[in-house]
Amino acid sequence: MSATGATWRNWARTEKVRPLRVERPTSAGAVQRAVQAAAHSGLGVKAVGAGHSFTGIAVAPGVQLDLTDLSGIIDVDHARARVTFAAGTRLHRLPALLKPYGLALTNMGDIDRQSIAGATSTGTHGTGGRFGGIATQIRALTLVTADGELLRVSETENAELLPAAALGLGALGIIVDVTLQLEPAYLLQAVERPEPLDAVLESYLERCSDSDHFEFYWFPHTATGLTKTNTRLPGDAERRPLGRFGRWVDDEVIANGAYRALCAVGTLAPASVPATARLAERVSGNRDFTDHSPSVFVTNRTVRFREMEYALPRAEIPAAVREIRALIESRGWRISFPIEVRAAAADDLWLSTATGRESGYIAVHRYYREDPTEYFAAVEQILREHGGRPHWGKLHTLGSDELRTLYPRFDEFTALRDRLDPTGVFANRYLHRVLGRAPGRPSSGDNGANATAAHK
Repeated sequence: MSATGATWRNWARTEKVRPLRVERPTSAGAVQRAVQAAAHSGLGVKAVGAGHSFTGIAVAPGVQLDLTDLSGIIDVDHARARVTFAAGTRLHRLPALLKPYGLALTNMGDIDRQSIAGATSTGTHGTGGRFGGIATQIRALTLVTADGELLRVSETENAELLPAAALGLGALGIIVDVTLQLEPAYLLQAVERPEPLDAVLESYLERCSDSDHFEFYWFPHTATGLTKTNTRLPGDAERRPLGRFGRWVDDEVIANGAYRALCAVGTLAPASVPATARLAERVSGNRDFTDHSPSVFVTNRTVRFREMEYALPRAEIPAAVREIRALIESRGWRISFPIEVRAAAADDLWLSTATGRESGYIAVHRYYREDPTEYFAAVEQILREHGGRPHWGKLHTLGSDELRTLYPRFDEFTALRDRLDPTGVFANRYLHRVLGRAPGRPSSGDNGANATAAHK
C-alpha cells in the first residue's frame, strides 16, 4: 500500500519531513518490492518505526516505509528460548505476545514505544552492569538489501556480519525480522530511594557491579540522587506490585501531569525551576515493590523532551557528573529535567556504544519548548573529554571524523555499508554525517526527493 506522504514528525519534534511516497508493507516481499521500485526511480528509502529517535536517523525524504503492519511473532524456538519477530513489532506488545511462552527480554529501557528494529538499530539499552543493550540479544535477522534481495544473517549464515548488522543504524538494509535470545519470565524487586548525591557517586561503580540493575536520577539544583535498584527474582516469586491507584498517582498525576505543568511554568519563569526541582526531590523515589520485569523496567513518559546521551568508560562517570554539576552552577542555568545515569556491560557489536568496554551512560534532557543548544553543547564537551560515545538515536554534534576515532571497527562497518548499499539507497543526511559518504553517492543526502528535513 502506498500514498503521497504527509508531513512526518518524530516524537520529540526535532525532525520533520514530507516523504515523496509512503508505503506500508505487510510482508517481507512487499518490502522487497518497495526497495526495488525506489532504487529503480533513483529514490532513497528508509524504514520508520515509532519515531522515538531524537536524531534524523529515520528521516525519509524519498520513500518512507512504515513498518507498523509488519508486526507479531513469526516463529518460536522453544528449546533455545528464541523468538523471531517481525521488524515493526512494538516493544510494549512483547509482554502479551510472550506470556503464552513464559519468556521475557533480558533487559529493557524505560521507554517501550519503539519498534524492535528501531530500538536495536540505534543501540537502545536499559541499565545493568552485567547486561548489554537489546541488540546484544539478537541471534539472527533478515535484511532487504539495496538490490531488493533477502540477506539472512545468523550464527550459521553470514555469521561474520552479525556484529555489524545487529546494530546497523539502518545503513545496511531494511530489517524485516529479528530473532532474539530470551529467557524465562522473571520478576524484579525495585527499591527506589533518595540518597545524598555525593554518596551515590562514591558508590556508583560498586553498585553497578553488585546490583543486577542500578540507575539514578539527579535533579539539578538539589543535593539528592534518586536511586533505583532492581533485583532479579524467579518468575514464581511472590509479587508485591504497586497498587493501581498509587501507581496512577505517582506515575501519571505526579510524574507526568504535574511535572508537565511545572516544566511549562519553568519555561515562562526560569527562576521557579530550583523550587520545582526541590519539590520533585521531596515527592519522588521512595518505593519498594516486586512485579513482572516489563512492569518494573518501563515507565510511562508523556512529557515531551529532547535528550542527549553519551556512553563513557564506566569509571569516568562520577567525575563527569561532578563536572556537569559544577558547570550548571557556574553558568547559572535553570534546568528542570533530571540527569539520568545508567550502566551496561561491554559487548562486541561494531557500532555499539559499549563495544569493547564496560560503560556508564549520562543522559541530559530539556523540556521540548526550551532550547537545548547551549546546555547540550557544554555538557557534550565534558562527556567527550571523558571518552564518551554518543547514542545514535539521541542528539549530538559529532560527524564521521570524530566517530571514527571512537570505534575500532568503524572503517570495517562503512566498508560493509558500501558493499551492501553502493548507491546509497538507504542513506540520508544523518547517516552521511555520522558515517561519511561513499564515493559516487549523491551530495545532497535527499536521494533525489524534493523534500525537506529540519531541526526545530
